[in-house]
Order: sequence, then C-alpha cells, then structure tokens
Amino acid sequence: DGRIITESLSFAVVLLVASIPVAIEIVTTTTLALGSRYLSSQGAIVTRLSAIEELAGMDMLCSDKTGTLTLNKMVIQEDCPVFCEGEDRESVLFQAALAAKWKEPPRDALDTMILVTSGQDLELCNVFTQVDFVPFDPRTKRTEGTLRGPTGVEFKITKGAPHVILNLCANADKIREVVDAKVLAMGKRGIRSLAVARQDNEKEGWRMLGILTFLDPPRPDTKLTLEECAKFGVHVKMVTGDHLVIAKETSRVLGLGTNILGT
Repeated sequence: DGRIITESLSFAVVLLVASIPVAIEIVTTTTLALGSRYLSSQGAIVTRLSAIEELAGMDMLCSDKTGTLTLNKMVIQEDCPVFCEGEDRESVLFQAALAAKWKEPPRDALDTMILVTSGQDLELCNVFTQVDFVPFDPRTKRTEGTLRGPTGVEFKITKGAPHVILNLCANADKIREVVDAKVLAMGKRGIRSLAVARQDNEKEGWRMLGILTFLDPPRPDTKLTLEECAKFGVHVKMVTGDHLVIAKETSRVLGLGTNILGT
C-alpha cells in the first residue's frame, strides 16, 4: 500500500545520502583518470588530476608570446638599413657574428639566427682573434667583442637594441631621427631590429653600421587554437616583453586585437 511505498522511498533516500560521499570521490577520480588518458593521446601531459577540473572552469588564459604563440625561431629579413658608406647587409651580418662567440654553440635565439640560420661562412671569422667578449646582459641590452685583425690592429664590435646602440654612437644626434623612424616602421609590421656598431679607436668613438631585421613568425596552428579557445569561452591574453608596436602587430595578426597595455 501507500505506506509501504513511502517508507521504501525514505529508506532509498537514506541509502543514497549515505553512499554518495563515499562513491562520489571514486567516480570523480575515475572520470578524471579517463580524461587524463584521453588528453595524453592528444599530446597533453597531466601531472595533477585536479588540474583537469580547474582547466574546465578556466575563462581566461594568459600566454607568453615568444615560443608559445610564435615559433621562437628568428628569421632574418633582406631589409637592412645601413648608415656607413661601403656597408651592406652581408658586411653588417658578418660583423654581428664578430660580436658573438662564433666558435661556441649559440647562447640564445639571436646568436642562433646570426651564426646558424643566416647561412654565412663562419670560417671567415677565424681570421680575427677575439681578445675579449662581453655577453648579453638584460640591463645593457647588448653584447660586445674586442677583436684583433691579421695586422694586429684591435677594434670593437657591438650588437643590441637599436636605441641602446644609437646612444653609444658619436653621430647619434645626426642619425637618431632616421633610425627611430625605420625601427618604428618595421615594428608596425611585426619586424624586430638588431643594431650593429663598430669602434676602431676611442677617439673616433662608435659608428652605427646598420640594422639587421628579423621576424619571429606565429606558429602555423596558433590562430586556429585561439579561435577554438574563443568558441569555448576562454579569453586569451598575450604577455610579452617586446616593443609595444611589435606586440600590437603580433596581436593583430593572431586576431587578439590591438588593445595592448604597456608599463
């Protein structure tokens, strides 16, 4: 009768309430483990099962630009503005190699670009003896090599951020406007710049040789991945230490907009 049914339902509810706290942990762990196995088949490694649940609740992803959104592989460009008579792209590139440890494995992506991917013959550098070398420092934003040529004459080569190298040059005031304009114009196209300067003696000071241009292109699948994230309600924010104009261009190409906040 109705009384028996009511008591049966009450008993069933008591059993459910008593069993859920114990069973839910087993069910949840099993479900997450199966999810982890599926993710591993897609190339994702899960080191903490709870991370899957946290990821499912994510609505904003802050991603580094270099090496994550881009290839982290510098591709040198043909465009090379020069500021000394007799210099060209090849001579500037060669002298940039003298401002690196060309006999050792490249220390960073820029040295890899200059010493490896540029395709230049580094045997030509062995004509010179590197007397001293100052490695890249984030504070100075440049490297410097002191070289001795076949005749025994010593000179210095430095490469680094254009604005830093420009401030070293004796004729900085004369070429500043042109250098700034070229760097800005290339930056708007997402192209980065590396300035190279030479000092034959302290009396004459540094002179700007030219500006090497290079590009760190986005990964082939980055834009599609960002579009997929947007479909699932995940807003992606790009984090980078690059120049503001380069960040804006990269963000524009990837479809992330151009509203970039700088410090």
